[in-house]
Amino acid sequence: MHTIGAVCDALRDEFTDISISKIRYLEDQGLLHPRRTRGGYRLFSEDDIERLTTILRLQRDEFLPLRVIREELDAPSAERARRRAHGLQSEAREIDLGELCERAGVTPDFARQLEEFDILQSRTEGGERLYREDEADIAAACARIARHGLDARHLRAFRTAAGRQSALLEQLVAPGLRSRDLQRRKEALDDLSALAVVAQELAQLLLLRDLREVADR
Repeated sequence: MHTIGAVCDALRDEFTDISISKIRYLEDQGLLHPRRTRGGYRLFSEDDIERLTTILRLQRDEFLPLRVIREELDAPSAERARRRAHGLQSEAREIDLGELCERAGVTPDFARQLEEFDILQSRTEGGERLYREDEADIAAACARIARHGLDARHLRAFRTAAGRQSALLEQLVAPGLRSRDLQRRKEALDDLSALAVVAQELAQLLLLRDLREVADR
């Protein structure tokens, strides 16, 4: 078992911004569950440290908000990748601009810039813009990258790359999606969900390979 200070020291080489307060915050959010001594001190097992490492990597490498990370960790490992493509066949609750900004931690002006460059998408009803819940996750990821000096105009490169990938996958299942046969359409949607999982994995692997080459220069 390890104290919270020892955990910080062990992870600082990989996560330079790790701190005791950050670990406590993750615990407050229900992502970590260390044991407590009778005196109230936290004790972390090897499993706790492995879970914390996974959380920090998902934040750093995939820019996932804590809500999504919690869902990822609570899902069986075989289902985690599939959850990323769940939006293809499920209905999502809609939120207004204020809630989107609150969830993503962005300003309305930044959100409007993202929408101007088609990174965020909305629909208008009764004069009010409504967004799918997962648009808040997109905005949060954009905000984390923007802190390093990129504005919405530069972030459009990610939207363009995603559009090209989705267009390519669409070609593979287009006949089934256009079919009037409900069973055939369902099978096409299932295929598209499976392809989305593999495409996400491939895109991440290629990105990491390129970034390794950058780091080795």
